Amino acid sequence: MTDLDDIPAPQGQLTLKLLANRQDTNLYGDIPGGWLVRHMDQAAELAAGREAHGRTATVAIETMDFLCPVRVGSMVNIYTAVREIGHSSIKIDVEVWIRQPHEREASELHKVTEARFVMVALDDKGRIRAVHQPG
Repeated sequence: MTDLDDIPAPQGQLTLKLLANRQDTNLYGDIPGGWLVRHMDQAAELAAGREAHGRTATVAIETMDFLCPVRVGSMVNIYTAVREIGHSSIKIDVEVWIRQPHEREASELHKVTEARFVMVALDDKGRIRAVHQPG
């Protein structure tokens, strides 16, 4: 096995891909962290919903550090990976990688942040339920 891990690459599957637009900026023209968290939450919900076959909700977000800024025009790629499934909860690792607007190399991605989202499965009335329903 080689040391290919020295070259960071996204983990999981591409769940959301979106463009950071001017209307997404804060007062200073920057893409705020909250915008990223909202889309990360959306991606985690999509991944957890596939596993739970239905509605889920976020109950926790574990440590998040921002490694580089997101500029207007960046292509934002959000990857998810299911890491753990409990009785009613699902832990999803979420990573954000961007392609800068004027990047010469189209495949060049830069990691922005990562976090573990803890989701719970919900029934139609909003109550916590088992992830895998008895068949």
